[in-house]
This record gives sequence, C-alpha cells and structure tokens, in this order.
Amino acid sequence: MIRILQFGATGQVGQAMIAAADGRATLRALSRQDVDLADTAAVERAIAGADCDLVLNCAGFTLVDKAEAEPEAARAANALAPAAMARACAARGLPLVHLSTDCVFDGALDRPYREDDPPNPLSVYGRTKRDGETAVLAWDKGVVLRVSWVFSRYGRNFLRAMLQLGRTRDELRLVADQRGCPTDAVALAEFILRAAPRWTAAERGDSAFGLFHFNNGEATSRHDMALAALARDPRTRARVIAVAKADFPEPAARPLNGALDSGKVAAVFGWRSQPWAPAVAHAADQILAEGV
Repeated sequence: MIRILQFGATGQVGQAMIAAADGRATLRALSRQDVDLADTAAVERAIAGADCDLVLNCAGFTLVDKAEAEPEAARAANALAPAAMARACAARGLPLVHLSTDCVFDGALDRPYREDDPPNPLSVYGRTKRDGETAVLAWDKGVVLRVSWVFSRYGRNFLRAMLQLGRTRDELRLVADQRGCPTDAVALAEFILRAAPRWTAAERGDSAFGLFHFNNGEATSRHDMALAALARDPRTRARVIAVAKADFPEPAARPLNGALDSGKVAAVFGWRSQPWAPAVAHAADQILAEGV
C-alpha cells in the first residue's frame, strides 16, 4: 500500500484525499498546527523523517484578495514552503505532487491555456504560486497540477455558499463573463491515488512528471455553475442575475479567461474527468443531503 505524506488536512482537496485514501493508501495528513508552512526547516524535517513513498502538497495561502495585503505570508506558504518540500524530496528521491492555479495566467488568450503557455500572473497570489511551481519543477520528480474553481461537498466553498444564499436571498448577482474550468476535488483525489503508483515507480525523465492541468472539461462561468447547483434544491427562492466581472471590483486582479486545457493529463495518464455540470449536480446533492 502506497504511503503518502500530505501537507494540508482541512481544505477541499485535503479532505477529499483523506476520504478517498481510506483502505487504499496509508495517508498522513499534516495540518498547519502540525507543521507551520512559514517554518521551512520544519517542513524539511517533516519530510526527512517521514515513512512515505510520495509527498503531496495540498496546502497554501489561498485567500487571493488577502494576499495583496499580506504578500510575505503568501510568499512563505506558496513559494518558500514548496521550495523546501522540493529540496527535502530531492534529498530522498521522493516524488512531490504540488497543486497550483489558473491565476498564474493573465487571462488575455481567447482559448484555454496549455501547459506550454507562459505564465503572467496579475496578483500577489498568482505570482507566489508561479514561484512555487518553478521550485517544484526544478526537482526532476516534481509534479505540478494546476486546478481552478475547486468544488466539492467539503468545507466552505462556492457551491455551499450558493445553496445557502439561494434559500435566504431573493436575488443573486453572479458574474457571467469570466470563464474558468471547474475542478471536482473528489475526482482530483481519485486521479492522484490512481497515478501515485506510477509516480513512485517512475525514473527521472518519465512523462508522468512535470506540469499538468486538471479540471472537469469545458469552461463555464460562476453564473452557470451556480445555476447547476441551485437547480438541485427545490427550496431555492433566489432569482439569478447575470452581471459583468467589471461590476465586482476586487483587491486582487483575476484572469477573465482562466480556462485550462487538460489534454495533456488525458494523453499521459489516460484520464478524463466527468463533465463539470453532472459533477456539480452530484456535489450539490451531497451538500443538500448533509444539510446546507
């Protein structure tokens, strides 16, 4: 059974991994209370002393707007900590799988971004995540999985917020001109578990290492993503109104087109995720069953 050391225990992907690994992998999930990401020496010690075959980093500073006011904290978690993980993994020859974001791009392209498109982040968050990618990919057995608009039944997330607001508000104004590719945290966890044996067995130079985009297919908007979730709840009362991104200024700039082409992960691993709409509907059903 594969042994995984995971940084991040409470986020959507972290929780999905813990659930999916049950009976299939030995997974040790470290929270921020276990290891402070700002303490790079502690990060390296955790890996150096771990009984594991693979290291997975689900942790990071993910508050995009807050990162503008706290750039050093964002840099510590998103750039310096992954660099420490890469050093420690290289010292032991361990594969390192790291999660990144569509926010490394500026959104100027009129097509989905491929892995070979040059990053041009617009925000502190995007820049620190790009630097983390660079550090991880400097290790020959580093893997970066770029994801976007993550959703699931776990924790506080966009779907849960929409289902809650749909019952309590008369009107929801949601952006319809910003495009992205939703990522199902449960599908991502399943992919990581299935790919783990290949990563642990592969030699340097294998095509399984490197940079990949992972999502649930075609691009959509937050407006349409919310509609797909709200359609599952007979108690929804809110009327959904499409608005422009320009109507909602935010401290951190985000790409207007954050769509990611996931063809490479299909070509290398033979993986194709379920389309986002049925995956969102399923996650919404789970949230509703548990109680919004």
